[in-house]
Amino acid sequence: MAEAKAHLRIYHSDDDTFISTLITTARRMIEQRYDLCLMQQNWSLFLDDWPEGGIFDVPLQPLSSVVDIKTYGDDDTPSTIDPAHYFLDLASLPQRIVLRRGRVFQTPGRRVNGIEAKLVMGFGATANAVPAEIKQAMLIAIADGFANRGDEKTGRLPLGSVELLKPYRTMRLT
Repeated sequence: MAEAKAHLRIYHSDDDTFISTLITTARRMIEQRYDLCLMQQNWSLFLDDWPEGGIFDVPLQPLSSVVDIKTYGDDDTPSTIDPAHYFLDLASLPQRIVLRRGRVFQTPGRRVNGIEAKLVMGFGATANAVPAEIKQAMLIAIADGFANRGDEKTGRLPLGSVELLKPYRTMRLT
């Protein structure tokens, strides 16, 4: 809040509720459009079966760690996979969880969501861990929302924000 108010040059608390809403909106727009988790969040990735080639593509970025990977039996009993049987490929985009070769993995008993990978996502536990260009993109979006209270079409990021976020855009080739 303090950073946003300083950027807007606002020194009173009359608009704090509105500014708080703009902060949340800017964060959510950036996270959704760029498949990012800005601050530390816990997520579960569910699969019906083991991925072909033994590689889990993680749909959000950045991946901080894997809490565990479990398979579920037909009776919903969980079985945890030994962490020695997989590793994180943080150099690839999207980041991946890779099952080690030569390991035998139990087939899930449940037909749907038989495998669960519990993940910790995000740049860090505090806003200080978020890269400066992402924070600046948020501030530009917040200032745009503050200056154009309902005057503009919603659901867009200002061009300045888009330019700052280009390094975080994931390109998919088909």
